[in-house]
Amino acid sequence: MNHYRILSCVISLIASFTAVYAQTSLEEIKATPAKAGGIYYAYPVGDEGRQVTSAPDGYEPFYISHYGRHGSRYLIGDRDYSRLLDLLKDARKAGALTPLGLSLTERLDSVWQEAEGRGGELTPLGHRQHRGIARRMITNYPTVFPDTANVFARSTVVMRCAHSMNSFCEGLKEVNPALEIPRESSQRHMYYLNYHTPQANHFTRHGGPTTEPTRKFERSMTSPDRLVSSIFSDPEYVYGNVDPHDFMWSVYWVTVDMQNMESPVRFYDILTAEEMFDLWQSFNYRFYATNCNPPMANGMLLDCAKPLLNNILECADKAIDSGRAGADLRFGHDGNLIPLVALMEIEGCNASVADAAELYKSYADFKISPMGGNLQMVFFRNPSGDVIVKFMLNEEEKSIPVATDIAPFYRWSDVKDYYRKVIERENYMPAE
Repeated sequence: MNHYRILSCVISLIASFTAVYAQTSLEEIKATPAKAGGIYYAYPVGDEGRQVTSAPDGYEPFYISHYGRHGSRYLIGDRDYSRLLDLLKDARKAGALTPLGLSLTERLDSVWQEAEGRGGELTPLGHRQHRGIARRMITNYPTVFPDTANVFARSTVVMRCAHSMNSFCEGLKEVNPALEIPRESSQRHMYYLNYHTPQANHFTRHGGPTTEPTRKFERSMTSPDRLVSSIFSDPEYVYGNVDPHDFMWSVYWVTVDMQNMESPVRFYDILTAEEMFDLWQSFNYRFYATNCNPPMANGMLLDCAKPLLNNILECADKAIDSGRAGADLRFGHDGNLIPLVALMEIEGCNASVADAAELYKSYADFKISPMGGNLQMVFFRNPSGDVIVKFMLNEEEKSIPVATDIAPFYRWSDVKDYYRKVIERENYMPAE
């Protein structure tokens, strides 16, 4: 290797550690209120896709390893709609709503016509997202999907994940109908698709170490007085019938999830941009503290992703050894994708921040795991058998802390060695 290649290799490695993080700001939320939904942010990549870097001369794509979160869904349970709607209807009967409160009630009632009985299920948009991701994948990398491609898809046993898997596979077959894609949604694959260590479950339980910090930060970021007075006209009615804190959060959840539904109704006039930004910061911290890399966890939560990373490495080696083109497609949840990309130290995904109020400056959940969020590892091979790989998060090329002189591509042998050491590393060191 000449001096130029050595210098390029070092620069790439440094850049992977020091890449500038685009801090989320109030102005960004004002410009795109949907981002305040965090993990409820609808997948932001459209049919036009994102820029794809051509591989070095002589390398051809032959294998893709994928993990995808399910697509857009309704709020997790019907009660997330009905409880708020019932509260507003009771207030309307009592004559305790302002004109804005009456408007909120009428709009939410129309939303309920679509949402009733579908809590937690994939929305039509969720199906379209996965078909679109699949079509862009096969269009960008057609040599991965010849008629004889060895493609295997599996999902967690949750229906929205299985439906996402089916829509993704149908998107592939729309481009190449000859593909045969075995699909499985069973307990057989849960040990790596959706794994949580006993230590992590104990750590994140109610009453565990994360409970008080997240509660305190949520309280500090929740200021419901303006909202409540804009919706309810009778303070005495509010005092006897409304929990202002819970009411604000109920309005927030419905507001941010509307982007995932077919209904054109929106509620962005109910909460201010400042309120949306504050509530997002609170939820961003809560999800980070229970799924990612908070200092107080000492790496414990990342251990949950080790079986998944191990499966990725093993499947990749099998694909390389087989000499066939193909893909491994996996479908799960945000609580699996987030620790996976943190464990893998994908650019922008592994922040370790103790101060909840500072987290937004270096970590944003909607940039990592929106609805339909996904990690794609695309493998390329040259005629001599040398294998390189690149990493894409939500179809955007990302760096990892492994030296390379061909960024955004990495030599598979280097990547595999690095991640084997990551898996073997004991992240969580229990207190004596």
